[in-house]
Amino acid sequence: MISFLVDVWQVQAIGALYLLFIALNHILRKVAFKKNPNEEIEEDKQKKKAGFWGTVLKVELADIAFAIDSILAAVALALTLPNTPLPEIGGLDGGKFLVIFAGGLIGLIIMRFAANQFVRLLHSRPGLEIAAFMIVGWVGVKLAVYTLAHPALGVIEESFPKSPGWKITFYVVLLLIAVGGWFLSKEKEEPSSDTVI
Repeated sequence: MISFLVDVWQVQAIGALYLLFIALNHILRKVAFKKNPNEEIEEDKQKKKAGFWGTVLKVELADIAFAIDSILAAVALALTLPNTPLPEIGGLDGGKFLVIFAGGLIGLIIMRFAANQFVRLLHSRPGLEIAAFMIVGWVGVKLAVYTLAHPALGVIEESFPKSPGWKITFYVVLLLIAVGGWFLSKEKEEPSSDTVI
C-alpha cells in the first residue's frame, strides 16, 4: 500500500487534497464560522445521546483517519529524502519505507496511548489545535508540490521538491508554525478553587 501511495501520482494528489481539506475545514470552522455557546451546548447534548456502538464506531473511524493522516504525512516527508543503501521493500527504497512505516506506527501508538495527554495539553492551550491543523495543511502543500513535480504531470520542475531551497523553506515554515503555535496560544486559566459559591 505504501509503495502504491509513492508511485501513483493520482493517489498522492488525493492525499494532498485530503490533508489540505481537513486542515482548511477545521481552521475555517474554528476561526471564521465560530458557533455560539448555545449551539455548542446543544451539540454536546446530541453527542451524549449517541449509544455505545455509535461511540465505538466514531473512535474506530477516528483511528483510521488518523492512521491515513500519519501515513500521508510520512509519505510527504520521506519522498524527498535521498535513497539509502538499504534493500528495496515493495519497490520502494528501504530507508524511505522505514520512515513511512515509522510515521504510521508512531501515529497509531500516539492515538492509542498518548491521546489523553494531548487532550489535556489542547485543553490548557486551545490555540495549539489550530497550529496542529496548520502543520497538517503545510504537509499537504509539500505532498502537492511533490505531486505537481511528478514526471507524468510536469507542472513544476521534477528536481524542485528535492532542492535545498524547497527543503529549507519547508522545514523553516514547519518550525515557525510549531513555535508560533506554542507561543501564541494563550494558556487557559483554570477557575480558582478559593472562589466562594
